[in-house]
Amino acid sequence: MRVFRSFENLTDEARGAVVAIGNFDGLHLGHQTLLDHARKIARDLGVPLAILTFEPHPRMLFRADDPPFRLTSAEDRETAAGSIDIDLFYEAEFNREFAAMSAEEFIERVLVKGLGVKHVVVGWDFCFGKGRAGNVDLLRAIGEKSGFGVTAVEAVTHDNGIIYSSTAIRQALREGRPEDAAHLLGRPWEIAGIVAHGDARGRTIGFPTANVALGDHLRPKFGVYAIELGLISDADGQTVERWVPGVANIGVRPSFGGDDDAGLEAHLFDFDQDIYDRHVRVRLHGFIRGEQKFDGLDALKAQIAADVIAAKEILGKI
Repeated sequence: MRVFRSFENLTDEARGAVVAIGNFDGLHLGHQTLLDHARKIARDLGVPLAILTFEPHPRMLFRADDPPFRLTSAEDRETAAGSIDIDLFYEAEFNREFAAMSAEEFIERVLVKGLGVKHVVVGWDFCFGKGRAGNVDLLRAIGEKSGFGVTAVEAVTHDNGIIYSSTAIRQALREGRPEDAAHLLGRPWEIAGIVAHGDARGRTIGFPTANVALGDHLRPKFGVYAIELGLISDADGQTVERWVPGVANIGVRPSFGGDDDAGLEAHLFDFDQDIYDRHVRVRLHGFIRGEQKFDGLDALKAQIAADVIAAKEILGKI
């Protein structure tokens, strides 16, 4: 997959694709259905398949005070795209200038002159341009005049009637339902980060932990989860060498006075390697209980021991 951070001054080999447009946060099963439509059109036309996405996420520009909401970082989104046979990946910088483009200017400047699109594939509710004034009807009308086709893909629903959407996945995670989030994503939800040095309190009570900052990731429901921690290869920065089962607390650690921001502390089963400063991925497999404040270390240790048993039971079923 070839990656481009701009839509301007592209070579002929980087233009003329079928382009799927969206934020693609999570690259969930709904996104993948849209991309399946785009892939078929690209094959029929004999041209590359491309994604056009935006960084930072537009919501981060317009609603900067919102709490963290992202399902995937920009890096993880790009990696996920590369794993599903995307030929070209365009990541446009979403800044004030970009946001100020009218819908017509976006089509002419980005899609026609910049990318030279052969066909555009979007969701049925796609809106674009200043004030979100552009819609699928406008895209089709200008596309007909400019020589590119447009396909709008209807919403895709799960068997239970829930639409495959980033919004539904976020809601499931905030409610402590990682299994439901996984069904919509097509895989367990992951938090990626670097193992940081903590205060070593876990080690002193017999449960050493790997501490990972949540960064821009959405904050799921605070509490204890059955998890797997993936050790990422230092060679390429992406390949997981090994998945290690464990149990993790996500929250502000009220038993130790509370933190200013939430973090993840993972206790890994039958594992004693030094992984400080290693890049890792943490998969959430099941919610065990909400975050609690304990009166003393004995009560905390007893609860963690029970959490370990519960986590092993959950992990034994996957």
